[in-house]
Amino acid sequence: MASISLRRGLLDARIHSFRRCQRPLFRFHRCLSSTSSLHSEQRPKTRLKIPDTIRENIYTLPNALTVSRILACPVLGWSILRGNFELATSLLVYAGLTDLADGYLARRFKMRSVLGTILDPAADKMLMTTLTVTLSMGGYIPVPLAVIIIGRDVLLTLSAFVIRYKSLPEPKTFARYWDFGIPSVEVRPTEISKVNTALQLLLMGATTFAQLLPASSALFDVNSSLIGLQWIVGATTIGSGLSYVFSSSAVRVIGGKRPKP
Repeated sequence: MASISLRRGLLDARIHSFRRCQRPLFRFHRCLSSTSSLHSEQRPKTRLKIPDTIRENIYTLPNALTVSRILACPVLGWSILRGNFELATSLLVYAGLTDLADGYLARRFKMRSVLGTILDPAADKMLMTTLTVTLSMGGYIPVPLAVIIIGRDVLLTLSAFVIRYKSLPEPKTFARYWDFGIPSVEVRPTEISKVNTALQLLLMGATTFAQLLPASSALFDVNSSLIGLQWIVGATTIGSGLSYVFSSSAVRVIGGKRPKP
């Protein structure tokens, strides 16, 4: 019995000693946990703010018609170089009808988009560039006039790329730059630019259609009329290019000020 009592006494002493050794460690962990919780409460909660980005629906019927005009340009150029002016004239009629249709649909059914304001003049310019290059290659219009028309369009295109980059909301990434669902700038043609586009299309269309007429027409002198129209188009082309430089309403940045050139 004495040995059993001695063993119990030793066991109780060891347990008591073990508990005393564990108390400082427990207090240390409790102090550490309370300190970390205090710091977590005092630490300000910050959230990454992502700037709001305006998006719009670009998959509309007017935009599809505009894209179809762009896709028809290579066929138009090929037909002129091949001397197939029947097909070329048909494509010009198609381009004119779709140009009227997409504008009407956009206004009537409220399908306007910022991309449409860019695609529509781009389609006109691509059509005009195709006609200008191919007709000048065939000797149907003077080369200096073709240089004036193409040079103006190249300068305006380069300016559009620069303005797109400067007006794009942050962050400016390659993917966001080419995401036209994110509008950044709206292009508004000036009055003289509208007149110039109409005159250019009239000149190119009349030159193309004139190739279907007999060489000697008793109605009027086709060549003299086209030469006079060529001079007028040259003057309005230069004037319309200058109007974009000095006009303050030609370019409207979405949700901001016009970027400095």
